[in-house]
Amino acid sequence: MERYKPIHVQFVRYCGSHGYGIMDVQDLVQESVLQTMQHFDTLRDKEKLLYFMIGVANNIIKNTLRRKKFSGTLDEKQLKNLEARVTDPAMAIDIQYLYKALNRLPLKIKEAVVLFEINGMSMKEIADIQTCSEGAVKTRISRGRDKLRELLATDNVAYELHGNKTLFSLIL
Repeated sequence: MERYKPIHVQFVRYCGSHGYGIMDVQDLVQESVLQTMQHFDTLRDKEKLLYFMIGVANNIIKNTLRRKKFSGTLDEKQLKNLEARVTDPAMAIDIQYLYKALNRLPLKIKEAVVLFEINGMSMKEIADIQTCSEGAVKTRISRGRDKLRELLATDNVAYELHGNKTLFSLIL
């Protein structure tokens, strides 16, 4: 647990944005920590604990989606949680649209966008996690941003994905 403490906030942020609408964030974090503890001895490089835990969380999400065929309906409990963190209810709804749009992206693209925009990871760190080149990560992020702009425009969400005050910064 000592190795987990420094990465806790970053990991919870990842789980919150990547698992939104699929499963409860606290459940995802707890299940990921539990599985990581069970397999901690098999982890070769203990310094890459965050990367390992992101992989565990991704597998849990994949298995959850496989089991319940995500329907994309609005979850009132999740909306209330967002409204508690964001003072403007309209902004909370826009953030929920962003999460729904993120869930419509291909998994690798979604993961790259979440890690870069929400977790603030570097291209190199993301490339290590996704076991690809930095160029591939840049392409995924660019395509993800473009697709999000397109999806959000169809949902009439009027916020840009660039600039000082983006939807991504409000999720933090």
